Amino acid sequence: MLFWFIATAITAIACAALFYAAGRRMVNLSDPDLDDANSHFRLVLAGIDTDLAAGKLGEAEAQAARGELAREILRLKAEAGRVARRSLNFGRPALLAGLGAVAVLALGLYGLLGSPNTPGQPLASRADVAAQSIDLDAAIARIEAQLTANPDDLRGWTVIAPAYLELRRFADAARAYRRIIELSEATPDLLTSLAEALMLDAGGAGSAEAMDLLRQAAAADPGHVLSRLYIAAELTRAEQYPEAAAAWQAALALSQGDEPWLAAAQQGLAVAQNGGVAPANDAEAEMIGQMVTGLAERLAAEGGSVEEWTQLVRAYLVLGDVASAQGAYGDAVAAYPQAFDRGELDTLALGAGLTLNGVQP
Repeated sequence: MLFWFIATAITAIACAALFYAAGRRMVNLSDPDLDDANSHFRLVLAGIDTDLAAGKLGEAEAQAARGELAREILRLKAEAGRVARRSLNFGRPALLAGLGAVAVLALGLYGLLGSPNTPGQPLASRADVAAQSIDLDAAIARIEAQLTANPDDLRGWTVIAPAYLELRRFADAARAYRRIIELSEATPDLLTSLAEALMLDAGGAGSAEAMDLLRQAAAADPGHVLSRLYIAAELTRAEQYPEAAAAWQAALALSQGDEPWLAAAQQGLAVAQNGGVAPANDAEAEMIGQMVTGLAERLAAEGGSVEEWTQLVRAYLVLGDVASAQGAYGDAVAAYPQAFDRGELDTLALGAGLTLNGVQP
């Protein structure tokens, strides 16, 4: 009921505004004939002034001519006003009837075809969205039925494999890509897609089979970028930073300079080269630099725990100052010569490529 009250009120306001706009108001009324007449009168008036100046008319005759011209102008404007009022008086009733008909027709059609009593619904719960989901599930089911009847249908497997990925059915996607490879050939793209499905199905735990497939794809095509990006990312995830850095560099070597993956690959290389720690930006680097200076001075003067030495080495690595990190690591080893005291520190140094007396710990 509230909907109908609001709709009726809005319609009434709109109709009233249009009706008022068509009211009997003559503002800057103009007509082509009236404009032409005004131009003519201006010419006549100018002619009177010219004759007066030339002595052809006396002052009294010129004044009488101006008066006659003024009366003619007033008569013409009055006649134009009467015509305009007649036109407006004829249009207002027709306009009122038209507005009423439009309002009744609009509200009537909505009452017949619309659903004003339907409550608001979130998009996800709308029937049309649910119907789309049902249609997709129904399409997948039909393709699956066809593949069950004809398991050698390469086109069906090619269609359903990426659909499984979109639906997060990763195990089914891997199965579909295996079947595509069996029915066609193991191209670098198919090997990479199968590896992607396996890695997603592993949920971040890594997949040895996926890495083997990626290496096969990279070996089969020296210019295949996607397989190399996946290899570099997996090596970084596994904290194999030297190998990861080499893999990132191999992928970046194939770049033309405008690829969408370029920035991510450069960041991945920086992380791998920095022992798994993302380099800081300029503001962070300045703040960290101030903290590092204070920590380094205190440790040099007073010593500290192995955890503090580890924090100092990590901070130098974040700043990209490998030489200072190497120096701090040497001082830490001197302070804690027993290897079992330096477990986390040695792991950090190993990942960053630091050495102990010229040999990696």
